[in-house]
Amino acid sequence: MFANLFTRRAFGGRIATLLPGLGLAAAGLPPMVAAKEKEDTSVKKLNYEGKPADKGFITPLIVHNGVIYIAGQGAHSHDKSEFPMDIDNHTKHVMENVKMLVEAGGGTMDSILQLTVYLAKIDDYDGMNNVFKTYFPNGGPARTTVAVANLPGNSLVEINCTAAVVRK
Repeated sequence: MFANLFTRRAFGGRIATLLPGLGLAAAGLPPMVAAKEKEDTSVKKLNYEGKPADKGFITPLIVHNGVIYIAGQGAHSHDKSEFPMDIDNHTKHVMENVKMLVEAGGGTMDSILQLTVYLAKIDDYDGMNNVFKTYFPNGGPARTTVAVANLPGNSLVEINCTAAVVRK
């Protein structure tokens, strides 16, 4: 019975629970591992220019733990001007918003990991894809595309995405 109290495994388990309490957890770790634990883990809520966002209902850009989260972008999300009601123009406006936000968060179009595309009409799928390809000449991210009954602001397409931070 007492022999189990003094095994290497039991001793290691007791030391492992003691070190964090003493603030010594990172003392035995390589410098890179210890430094990673000190990375900024705050949630940054940013506007279209990459500056701290107002306390609005929807935040267009959030950066957390090296990941960029972009809220759904419709054709009129940031640009309230008038332009033709066709899928090419709407997709270009949406993709420009996405590009601007990803870059403001520290990413690039190639660092986009996943997109969700909402189309007001599934008939616009091919037109959306034609524009979409121009933004991803090196191959696109993982993507889901669905047709929905209606989108805000009379947009024909809305896209949200996640991307990786590649530069600070």
